[in-house]
Amino acid sequence: MLDATTRSGGTATVSPRTAATELAVATAAGPVAPTGFAGRVTRVLLSPWSRLSLLVALLASAATAVVLFQPQQLLTNGWPPQLGGAAAALAYAVAYGLCTVAFVPRPLLNLAAGALFGSQLGLASALAGTVLGAGIAFCLGRVLGQEALRPLLRGKWLKAADGQLSRHGFRSMLAARLFPGVPFAAANYCAAVSRMGLLPFLLATALGSIPNTAAYVVAGARASTPTSPAFLIALACIALPGLAGAVVAWRKRHRLRGR
Repeated sequence: MLDATTRSGGTATVSPRTAATELAVATAAGPVAPTGFAGRVTRVLLSPWSRLSLLVALLASAATAVVLFQPQQLLTNGWPPQLGGAAAALAYAVAYGLCTVAFVPRPLLNLAAGALFGSQLGLASALAGTVLGAGIAFCLGRVLGQEALRPLLRGKWLKAADGQLSRHGFRSMLAARLFPGVPFAAANYCAAVSRMGLLPFLLATALGSIPNTAAYVVAGARASTPTSPAFLIALACIALPGLAGAVVAWRKRHRLRGR
C-alpha cells in the first residue's frame, strides 16, 4: 500500500487520492465567513433590520421622485409625440408599474391610460402596469422586509391575516383586489410578508384588478363626453362598489363595538 506522501528527491508529494479527499472536504465546508471587523460589518449590512431600512429608504426616494417630477402632468400635457401606438402603451405600462411602487394612486393612472390610449389599449397597458408594480413591490417586500417583520406578527388580527394569506393566498388576494377599500400598496406588502407564493399573487392581482381598472380606463377614455352611456356606466361601476365597501366597513365597525 502506498503512503499518503512519497518522497522524490527530498520533496514531499501528496498522492492523488489524498489531494482529492482534501478538495472534497474543502468544497463541502463551503466558503469561509469573514471574521473580525469585516465580518461584523457584513453581518450588520445583511441583517433583517438593515434590509428593512433599505426598503424604507427606497420607497421614500421613489415617493420623493414622484413629487418632484409630477407624472400626473401626463393628463394635461399628453404623451410625448415621439412615442405612439403599442410602443407608447408598453412604455406607459412600465412607468405605471414604477409609479405604483412610489405610491401614485392607481385611479389617476387608470384615468390617464384611458385618456391617452383609449379603452382597449389603455386597459391592456393599465393591467400590465398593475401586475408589474405589484410584482416589484412583492419582491422588494419579500427580500428586504419579510425576515424583519414576520417576528412582529403577534397580535390576534395580524396573525389571522397572515394565516389567511399564507394558507389561502390566491382567493384572499383576489378578494382584496376586488374589494375597493383595500389599498393597493398595503395588499402588496402584506402578501410579501406572508408566506404566499409569487405566482398566485400575480394571477390574483391580474384577475381581481380587471373590473375596477376597466371602469376607470373607460371613464378616462370617455371623459370628453360626460353624458355618454359608456361614461355614465363607468361612473356607476366606480361608485357602487365603493359605496358597498363603505357600508360593509360601517357594519363591521359597529359589530366590533358591540362585542
